[in-house]
Amino acid sequence: MSLGTVLTAIVTPFDEQGAVDEKTFVDLMHHLAAHGSDGIVVCGTTGESPTLSIEEHMRLVELACAERPAGATVIGSAGSNDTRHAVEMTERATEAGVDGILSVTPYYNRPNRRGLAAHYREVSKATDKPIVLYNIPSRVSRDVPNDELAELAQIEHVDYVKQAANANLAKVDGLGIYAGNDELYAPVLDLGECGVISVASHVCGNLMARMAREPENRAELEAAFKPILDALSVTVNPIPVKAALAMLGLCGPGLRLPLVEASEEEAAVVRQALEGAGLL
Repeated sequence: MSLGTVLTAIVTPFDEQGAVDEKTFVDLMHHLAAHGSDGIVVCGTTGESPTLSIEEHMRLVELACAERPAGATVIGSAGSNDTRHAVEMTERATEAGVDGILSVTPYYNRPNRRGLAAHYREVSKATDKPIVLYNIPSRVSRDVPNDELAELAQIEHVDYVKQAANANLAKVDGLGIYAGNDELYAPVLDLGECGVISVASHVCGNLMARMAREPENRAELEAAFKPILDALSVTVNPIPVKAALAMLGLCGPGLRLPLVEASEEEAAVVRQALEGAGLL
């Protein structure tokens, strides 16, 4: 099955007491589906998964599946650097009704090639849904080169990669490619590949959908897209996108420590980009 082209790595809204704001989460999910997103990825890095309890994490996956907008796909993030934990999360996300599993390279313990293959073989036994590998060496300190990705593609259910190592961008035998960084979106489309797992689509999903539908206008649309990307990179994700969503009245700006809200200077950069794009 197709998971969609524009998949938004949805933020996790928190209320003023720091608890997960489920109503805002559902409302935001429907807003995204109405503004260019084909699906959502729940509890990824943008969703602040490192500071969610397993109960909060799984509740959001279950809520997304139960309240999904018509036609939208739900991809549950279920990765871990503990294979047993990744298997448990994958089983629970599958039972909740996700359309796919996002599974990050184990971080910190940095498995070697044989260990990584063994990890994903165990994860693959826990689901009958497509698995999206997540290669993001900037966060996990371990790159998965394309020849290794091609080997992992031979594991049952391993069907896609979210590629966030820009230098590695190329076709990989056996895997569909999603851009893991928004700046790779147009190059991934130009390769004839799947699309993007995006942060920027929180605020400019309609423009991003047009980039896929209108290849003849892609360069012009990408130029309009770039100032938003630059602003959403002013500090570590998801601080800027939560600031943007707060300005748009879609979500509060609160984050869980050790992340903190955007500074005045950072917020000014975000506001200028939104105003320049006609979004405010």
